[in-house]
Amino acid sequence: MSNTSAAKAVVFAYHNVGVRCLQVLLARGVDVALVVTHQDNPNENIWFGSVAGVAAEHGIPVITPDDPADPALAERIRAIAPDFIFSFYYRHMIPVAVLDISPRGAFNMHGSLLPKYRGRVPVNWAVLRGETETGATLHEMALKPDAGAIIDQTSVPILPDDTAGEVFEKVTVAAEQTLWRCLPGLIAGTAPRLSNDLAAGSYFGGRKPEDGRIDWTQPAQSVYNLIRAVAPPYPGAFTDVGERRFVVNQARLSRSPAPAGLPCGLQVVDNALLGICGDGNAIVIQELTLDGKPLAPAQFSQLNH
Repeated sequence: MSNTSAAKAVVFAYHNVGVRCLQVLLARGVDVALVVTHQDNPNENIWFGSVAGVAAEHGIPVITPDDPADPALAERIRAIAPDFIFSFYYRHMIPVAVLDISPRGAFNMHGSLLPKYRGRVPVNWAVLRGETETGATLHEMALKPDAGAIIDQTSVPILPDDTAGEVFEKVTVAAEQTLWRCLPGLIAGTAPRLSNDLAAGSYFGGRKPEDGRIDWTQPAQSVYNLIRAVAPPYPGAFTDVGERRFVVNQARLSRSPAPAGLPCGLQVVDNALLGICGDGNAIVIQELTLDGKPLAPAQFSQLNH
């Protein structure tokens, strides 16, 4: 019998990290008595797996409260008397009054190498800022977000042309590996508590669609990082030409300098579409969409009119 078979948990979870980490708990023999998740937003591109679906397959009760501070939720969790509370990409802050219900701790999986990139959408921010690695961290939950002691973390590389979507896939695996590795120690009460030195880290807020606007006067590397950071399945980096909004879905840094004398912005050169940047270098745009439809090279000429 697994040494985790007696451990009971309530799990707050969503997204692919939620799916995989819930599956790790079940594979390790943890008794997941309740799953708290979100109802999918009809206005959001749901490109990720369903935590509710996994829970249903295993006969685990699922609830989707609008407010995790609702006293009825705390009452229900108190009645379950879990040993642990886990949060895997659940989108709301869980009140301390709920965290305190679990005598053996409450733990969150965060998609960065804490203390770096505390806060919202850490993978997108890491790509945007040109990082070459990130990862996943399991940490104790506290009053402040992503501020509790670190239990374990796993790093993954960010390659120069990786999009945030590609990095998120790696971070999902890193989260699975981290939880699988440290769960026996958590259950046994022997897991280390490592310092999460907030002064040595960074905090970032959420990102709005307007933050995807391209500033072509920026250096090409910065523009490229933005394109990678919000490429599909995220909303995409965009630029306006007249009244029309074009979204750059796919691009690469040009290996050669931009032709001299061209102003910043979208330019058609020899039937190729370039984004001319403020440092004189160019982005080669491989897929540009208008109203959600990719433009063919023959349509590029309309960009200059």
